Amino acid sequence: MKMTGTARRMYWTDELAKISGSFGDDSSRVIKELRAEIKKDGSDALLEHLRLCGAMPEEYGHDSSEEKLYSKYTDAVVSEALSAIGLRSSVLNERADAADVQAKGSNYSLVADAKAFRLSRTAKNQKDFKVQAMDGWRGGLDHAVVVCPIYQLPTRTSQIYQQAIARNVCILSYSHLAALVGLSERKGKPSAVKGLGSILAAVAHLNPSKSAVDYWTGINRALALSLGKEGDLWTTEKTASIEALAVVKAESLRYLRSERNRLLGLSHQEALDELVRMAGLDSRIAQVEGIEHNALLDA
Repeated sequence: MKMTGTARRMYWTDELAKISGSFGDDSSRVIKELRAEIKKDGSDALLEHLRLCGAMPEEYGHDSSEEKLYSKYTDAVVSEALSAIGLRSSVLNERADAADVQAKGSNYSLVADAKAFRLSRTAKNQKDFKVQAMDGWRGGLDHAVVVCPIYQLPTRTSQIYQQAIARNVCILSYSHLAALVGLSERKGKPSAVKGLGSILAAVAHLNPSKSAVDYWTGINRALALSLGKEGDLWTTEKTASIEALAVVKAESLRYLRSERNRLLGLSHQEALDELVRMAGLDSRIAQVEGIEHNALLDA
């Protein structure tokens, strides 16, 4: 019996919290398990991952090992989507200042970066989307793509759209990738590869503008033309995006309310201990105490 999208989300939230101490080993495990799951459960599993992965679980600490592994998981989801569309794709294990996903086809190549944000995250700025960085990280490849949850993108005006058009970097949503995965399943990989190529090429033909409406009108029109008579795939994904947001909102609110109730139930001393822990004071004190002078001045 296949898991539902919500059950799958809960499973992976727990799975990604299993930290071994070796980020490389954990990343390899996640990529391998995700690939095996998609092979077993088919495109339905991949689509569920695409629809839900854009929301970072609230229970993961900021800059924690879980957060870093979740980011690698979203890269793996995007890589699997590009493979399902028909490209040869892989997750790269490079340094921090490099793209995370690389994919190649017979007619074009690209680098990609997957973004995920906590729903509680306040206003995001242009640096969060790495448009300028992706332009540099493409190297000699044709395109650069930043994949984001659509509900976390600016809806009116933003520098990221102007930057994306000027630098020929495609900002794409997980929903757009999901529609192309559906096209690949229904009409074959060549149609999906051609469709993605058309969307990527459309960015260069947009007039530089900060307008969200102008940017997404261009992207959505290119997708609609690529889908042709299969336009119901886009209708399905738009509905699925609304439903997925409801799922991750319920998940986030459950955790945040539970955490609030837990804190309110602490004794005075427990609350003080929790405050010290959350501020990281003990580890910072230990770090300072461990600093010793070196002999470099006498070298």
